[in-house]
Amino acid sequence: MSKGILQYDVGEQVELFLLIKSSTKGMASNGKPFLTLILQDQSGEIEAKLWDAGAEDEKNYAPQTIVKIIGDVHNYRGKSQLKIRQIRKTGPSDGVKLEDFLETAPLSQEEMVGKITQYMFEMKNPNIQRITRHLIKKHQKAFLEYPAATKNHHEFVSGLAYHVVSMLDLAKAIASLYPSLDKDLLYAGVILHDMGKVVELSGPISTVYTIEGNLLGHITIMINEIGKAAEELGITGEEVIILQHLVLSHHGKAEWGSPKPPLIKEAEILHYIDNLDAKMNMLDRALERVKPGEYTERVFALDNRSFYKPVFHK
Repeated sequence: MSKGILQYDVGEQVELFLLIKSSTKGMASNGKPFLTLILQDQSGEIEAKLWDAGAEDEKNYAPQTIVKIIGDVHNYRGKSQLKIRQIRKTGPSDGVKLEDFLETAPLSQEEMVGKITQYMFEMKNPNIQRITRHLIKKHQKAFLEYPAATKNHHEFVSGLAYHVVSMLDLAKAIASLYPSLDKDLLYAGVILHDMGKVVELSGPISTVYTIEGNLLGHITIMINEIGKAAEELGITGEEVIILQHLVLSHHGKAEWGSPKPPLIKEAEILHYIDNLDAKMNMLDRALERVKPGEYTERVFALDNRSFYKPVFHK
C-alpha cells in the first residue's frame, strides 16, 4: 500500500486517489465561488480548496465521491493543506472502492463485541444487565459501525464501539483501585452513555447530524431508549432512573450539554472516564501527525492548544 495523505510532508508532491468526506461552498473575495473539500484515506484527512468552482464542479465533487488528485502539500496558518493542481472523478477502470478510503478502529468488530459481551456477563444486577443487553441487541449493527463523533474524537468507522471498549477497560482499572464503586453501574453507564449517537448521527460515512440529532441530541434520545427498554422488560426499579441519570450527566456540566450535573458517584467517574478517553484519542491523533521536536496543529477541543512532541520520545 502506498503512503497515506497524512504521511506526506509540506512541499511534497501528491498523486493519490482520495475520498471526498465533505464539500462546502464558499465565496472568494473576488466574488467567485469555491469549494472547501475535506479529503480522506485510511491515514486520515486533509483540507483542500477548489477555486473557481462552478455548479458542475459542485455536482462532480460531492461527498462520498472518490477522486484522483495531483497537487502538493503546503502549510496554511499552521495546518497542512492540499493544493490541487489536477482533479478528476474516478471511474470503474481505476479499480478503487469506498472501503479502501475509510479509517477504521484498530480492533475488529468481532473483538469489540467479545469484550462488551464479557463486561455485560460480569454484571451482577439483573435489572441493569437486562436493560443493557436489550439495548445492545436492539442497536448492535449501527453501534458497531458508527463513529463516536463527526469531528474531535473517534471520528472513524467503528469509533463509537472502540471508544466504549477503551472506556470499559479504563472503568475496570479504576474500579479495582476504588472498590466502593458499583461496577455494574459503571459498565452499564459506559456502554449506554453514547448509544444515542446511532440515532443522532447519519451513519459511518460522510457523517452528519440527523433531524433527531439536531433537535433532541444523543442524551435525550438515550433517556427515552432506556425508559422504553425498562417498560418492554417490565423493570420498575430505581436502577432505571439511575441509568438515565448516568447518561444525562455524562457531559458533566450544563454548558457542555448535560441537563444535570453528576449527582451519583459512578456518574462523576463516568464523566471523567469519557473525558479522559476522548482527550487521549484527540492527542494521539494530533501527535501522530508531527515529528519529534514539532508542535501539533491547534486542537480546538483542548482549549485550542498546540502540543509539543518531545524529541526523546520514540
